[in-house]
Amino acid sequence: MSNKIIKPDASELSVPTREEAEAAVRTLLRWAGDDPTRDGLIETPKRVAKAFQDYFRGYNDDPEEILQKTFEETEGYDEMIVLRGIRFESHCEHHLAPIVGRAWVGYIPNGRVVGISKLARVVDVFAKRLQIQEKMTSQIANIIDDVLKPQGVAVVIKAEHHCMTTRGIHKPGTDMVTSRMLGVFRDNALTRQEFLSVIDD
Repeated sequence: MSNKIIKPDASELSVPTREEAEAAVRTLLRWAGDDPTRDGLIETPKRVAKAFQDYFRGYNDDPEEILQKTFEETEGYDEMIVLRGIRFESHCEHHLAPIVGRAWVGYIPNGRVVGISKLARVVDVFAKRLQIQEKMTSQIANIIDDVLKPQGVAVVIKAEHHCMTTRGIHKPGTDMVTSRMLGVFRDNALTRQEFLSVIDD
């Protein structure tokens, strides 16, 4: 008999009610050592549940759909397009601690381009989910590559992780850098270097 653990698909998981979510917050408040019925905390469960809807709204968005509308009237433009310093806020899937950073997203089109706001929205879709930075970097690059079919995609993320700056090892001011290079950005050292020089700030 196999010992392999089969995890259910996220779409098959039952979603708790708002009341259940608020009850869970009250439990955590008690576990932290406070009284959830005191005046200052009485509305906290409702506020936390509402905040979670904002923090994790990316689960309700489809990044592929965001990238579907493209433009082909580019007069043959086939050079690098880079959107720099896209600020994002995410949460670490290990501690639910904030991850705050910026993303640099570049691609070389192959006949069609996408509105630049769509690139920022794709970053937000994946940021507004429980994350690790390595996975988020790959997800952004992969979806752009899959949908736009460009000559190449490059993504760099620099972020501060509160799971190590405000707890644990307590090293504020430390950031983490991850990158994902696809197509010509992976295969051509000069193209990759051009991208890195564009994002250098």
